[in-house]
Amino acid sequence: MRNYDWEQRKLGDDKDVRDGTHDSPKYHQEGHPLVTSKNLNDYGLDMTDVSLISDADFEAINKRSKVDNGDILFGMIGTIGNPVIVDRSDFAIKNVALIKEGGDIPNRFLIQLLKSSVFEKYIRNENAGNTQKFLGLSKIREFTFFTPTTEEQIRIATFFKQLDDTIALHQRKLTLLEQLKQTYLQVMFPQGKESIPKLRFTDHSEPWEQRKLGEVGSVVMCKRIFKDQTTAFGDIPFYKIGTFGGSPDSFIPNDLFEEYKKNYPYPEIGDILMSASGTIGRTVVYEGEKAYYQDSNIVWLKTDKSLIDNSFLKQFYQVVKWSGLEGSTIKRLYNSNILSTGINLPSLREQTKLGTFFNQIDNTIALHQKKIAHLKALKSTLLNKMFI
Repeated sequence: MRNYDWEQRKLGDDKDVRDGTHDSPKYHQEGHPLVTSKNLNDYGLDMTDVSLISDADFEAINKRSKVDNGDILFGMIGTIGNPVIVDRSDFAIKNVALIKEGGDIPNRFLIQLLKSSVFEKYIRNENAGNTQKFLGLSKIREFTFFTPTTEEQIRIATFFKQLDDTIALHQRKLTLLEQLKQTYLQVMFPQGKESIPKLRFTDHSEPWEQRKLGEVGSVVMCKRIFKDQTTAFGDIPFYKIGTFGGSPDSFIPNDLFEEYKKNYPYPEIGDILMSASGTIGRTVVYEGEKAYYQDSNIVWLKTDKSLIDNSFLKQFYQVVKWSGLEGSTIKRLYNSNILSTGINLPSLREQTKLGTFFNQIDNTIALHQKKIAHLKALKSTLLNKMFI
């Protein structure tokens, strides 16, 4: 078997490269979709949030940049990149680059090259110091890269298409699970002033009791840690609101951690840590790991375990309307808002069943999320190794 060197090519020499309109056509209640960079993502075209334009604007744009099945699009302004290969042609494009199918290089191979670090580095180099984040059409045409033989291009394209299909399958399953959970939350928790949910376990029929969170628990927060007490590297992860639920913001020494944990409030296993600012109500279940949390932005409820099950409380946080915040622009949840918020409580036995039921859904969702993350990481590694 003979090994062939990859050949250097320039995009504009092989491909018909165009761009959509940079004008601002008038938007209408009805008409043709106008795709911009916000409608391009890892999974293709997202038409859930798209503006509509008139027949006249649609025809005017498409005289110059008609999109057909198999063409490639990616953003030129704002969010640059996010290349997608399209399977529909009933829309026009704005501030989006268009690479027509045709030439010696099939688009199904080119789309993978454009998702690799080869093109990412080119975008970064061309936009170094450019705060407007604009990639001109001439620069796109000048993009230089290496390609193998046509046979190898097709094999590479087929391989990555199979990987993309697997990722998309798991993403669809994840989306369906997330939608299913939201449906269950709406029907298995009473809405508004209702005291009985629309759907419940067969051996429960008694009305839920209306209480306030302040009747079943009290707000707790860790002792404040100051910046001069933290380090870039250290023993114990330290989380602020911005890194809450993700990677630690910084670290604190173990002796300080042990001192604060001994002398000040600290979560117990099963406590639900909640964000009280930013994305209010975001939760993480404390499972006993060594970590320290910012004081006033991350709180938890110390509850009466004879009245409320924490696994149920975690799900309640996803449907609650916080007292005093409905329709408000306030971005901070205070103790008084938390404690005065109403909660519908079933029996402790029903709470436990609900918590277990939704935890099983959450665990399945987490498995799909991990699988998708693993497949994406695998693809990224392979893209960087299989393209020059």
